[in-house]
Amino acid sequence: MASVEQLRRRDGVNLVQLEADISSVRSGSSVTSIALPDYVEHTAGVTRVGALSAEAVIRDYESAAKEIEAMGTELIDAAQKCEALTAQVHDAIAFMRETAAGYREEGRKILKRIEECALFTEDVRKTCEQVKRRMVEVSVGPSSDEELEPQEPELSGIAAQVTMSEIR
Repeated sequence: MASVEQLRRRDGVNLVQLEADISSVRSGSSVTSIALPDYVEHTAGVTRVGALSAEAVIRDYESAAKEIEAMGTELIDAAQKCEALTAQVHDAIAFMRETAAGYREEGRKILKRIEECALFTEDVRKTCEQVKRRMVEVSVGPSSDEELEPQEPELSGIAAQVTMSEIR
């Protein structure tokens, strides 16, 4: 702050010297030698100090604009990664649905096998009961001198479909 106040207190700031100092720092000597963005140009008749100040400000704005554009590029990259991830999620969901359908189909097959076994077991139990009943009827029935005619048991369900050769 003190240096600014000293500058103000000094009478007769040598603008020519200030301009010369600024020009010596720059690579070129004319105002037009500093490349400006395409969308701006110096106004005719502007002083060097004004032109240099304006250039500094426009460069800051241009730098900020480029950073904003870079953020846009990063956002586009992030969106592309998100789209790729979304596609992978859709593939994973499809795989899970296929796997679930396979499990349901396998469950259906196992259910059917168990029920068939249960029906077969029930048919076997009924057949055994019929054989026991016949054995009791034979032992308590007519005299043992009479020859009994063998009777085929009437089977139902799966037991009716199984032959004796399949059981052995």
